[in-house]
This record gives sequence, structure tokens and C-alpha cells, in this order.
Amino acid sequence: MSNLVYVDNSNVWIEGMHVAAAEHGKAPDVWAAVQNRICDYDWKIDFGKLFEFAAGDRADVKRSVLFGSRPPKNDSLWNVARDRGFEVIVHDRNVANKEKKVDSEIVTQMMADSYTKLEEGDEFTLVAGDGDYVPTVEHLVERGIKVTVIFWDHANRELKEACSEFISLNQYLEHLSVQP
Repeated sequence: MSNLVYVDNSNVWIEGMHVAAAEHGKAPDVWAAVQNRICDYDWKIDFGKLFEFAAGDRADVKRSVLFGSRPPKNDSLWNVARDRGFEVIVHDRNVANKEKKVDSEIVTQMMADSYTKLEEGDEFTLVAGDGDYVPTVEHLVERGIKVTVIFWDHANRELKEACSEFISLNQYLEHLSVQP
């Protein structure tokens, strides 16, 4: 039995900064942080810890992929992620500097892997929390594939209901942060 792990970098990082803002008193609660775009920019995610948390034992990981937008040339994020065990897939931002193609790339990779890499007993882990993933998760679960979603408490309600298991990251906020 192996695990295939898919991480939406921007989704988990930005929403983690909202959770950190609420936890560290910069916002009254997560919803206020989200609605008012209040982030704790001091909070940084440790990809090694995220990999260990989401993927578990490396021997059991068939594939782990971190998806996101192309960073500035001086950004070491993706190299760190690679060093920590993730395959990295990035897309350029659009002309308005908005992230595009990431959610659809994750969906495409999950579906392709479900037909080409998945063996009986394997399971998927999705580290993302928005509703764009609901149809894919529902389809995989209907096919009898276990799909665990790992995200912050304020993940999309339908996604939480569609998956086989939901694991909240909120109680692990400090554990998942880069320690100075």
C-alpha cells in the first residue's frame, strides 16, 4: 500500500498565514483574517515537516508533488521543497500576475495517476482546501480509492464531506513552521 501526495503550495501557505494571523492575535479569528486579507507574514511553512506529516514514511510514498506558480529567480522555496522530497510542478502566472493552471494541473495529475500509477490498496492525499477539488475527490472515492484531505479547519465544507478522511492542520501550525 502506497501513498500519492498532491500539495497546492499557495493554497496551504496563504491559508496557513491566515490561521497564523488569528492564532497570533493579528486577527480576531480565521474568517476575519480571510475576509480582510490579514496574514502573518512571519509564519513560514517547513516543507520537510509538511512532507513527513502528509506523506508519512518515505518508503510508503509512491509520488509526492508540490504545485505552484513560478517564483522569482532569487526564491529558494522550490529547491527546498525538492530537497525535502517533493517533485515540483510550477506554472507561470498570467499577465495580471495571478496564479493560473495550478488547480487544474493537480486535478489532471491525480486523475492520470489514478489510472497509470495506482495499485490496489494505494491511497491519495490532497493538501488543499478549496472546492475546485470536490468533483475529482468525489470521483476517486466513488471508484473505491481512499482520499485523505489535509488542510486548515476552514477548508471547503463540500470537500471535507467528499473525502474519505479529513485531517486538520490547525493544531499543527507551530509544528509545521520554520523554526528560527
